[in-house]
Amino acid sequence: MPVTDSAPPLTTPDKAELYRNALEMLNRSGVPYTVGGTYAFQYYAGISRSTKDFDVFVRPRDVQRVLDVLTRAGFRTEIAFSHWLAKAHHGDKFIDVIYSSGNGTAEVDDEWFAHAVDEEVLGVPVKLTPAEEMIWTKSLIMERERFDGADVAHLLRHCSGLLNWDRLLRRFGPHWRILLSHLILFGFIYPGERALVPSAVMKDLVNRLLADLDVPTRDSKVCQGTLLSRAQYLVDVDEWGYEDARLAPRGSMSEEQIAEWTRAIDKSQ
Repeated sequence: MPVTDSAPPLTTPDKAELYRNALEMLNRSGVPYTVGGTYAFQYYAGISRSTKDFDVFVRPRDVQRVLDVLTRAGFRTEIAFSHWLAKAHHGDKFIDVIYSSGNGTAEVDDEWFAHAVDEEVLGVPVKLTPAEEMIWTKSLIMERERFDGADVAHLLRHCSGLLNWDRLLRRFGPHWRILLSHLILFGFIYPGERALVPSAVMKDLVNRLLADLDVPTRDSKVCQGTLLSRAQYLVDVDEWGYEDARLAPRGSMSEEQIAEWTRAIDKSQ
């Protein structure tokens, strides 16, 4: 269940004041957003960790409105990646304005707001990104330098009884094997708490897996690994002739967006 006990500050006082002012201006503007990242993770999983930035999630159509507000708040803003991320800088402080996932599959839509949780962050009333969407997006991050599987396990441990499992399954859609892999790991990590994952959910996913065993193999030259890591499966699509699952029409990204996202790999490591 969500954890609301007192916890140590997640950032320095000067950063907290800057982010607080930005949140108040966003609230006055009326532009919809949810708060995710470290603040939502602390609420849902009960784990506190310091953060250098602040994450807000918005619908793609609202990105420019949010950036306009942050510009008035004294930030320098930019579209960092056209398919999922904008940034607002204020010296060494910054806000990530997120409207999809790096692989282009988890676009922010109306459900992020319909199921958001009303809470206070830095003393300001906000809506927190739903736990289901946090699990969904974190499950897709399996980079060599970053794997969010532990975050997924901790979210499941604290929130399993409150999750809308039907909606979570629907979020993963054709990528349900990713969810199954995390649920299997959860049972390994917490052998005494396997029952926190409903047996009906596990049976559903395992039955899908078993049914697939009798289905002729399709898409034999597609690599979906690029949905999990932008770097580790480049050899598959660049040298071994596999189609990139991020590329439209299978995915939502263009060749230009994939190239842009790939060029930034060295800068992020």
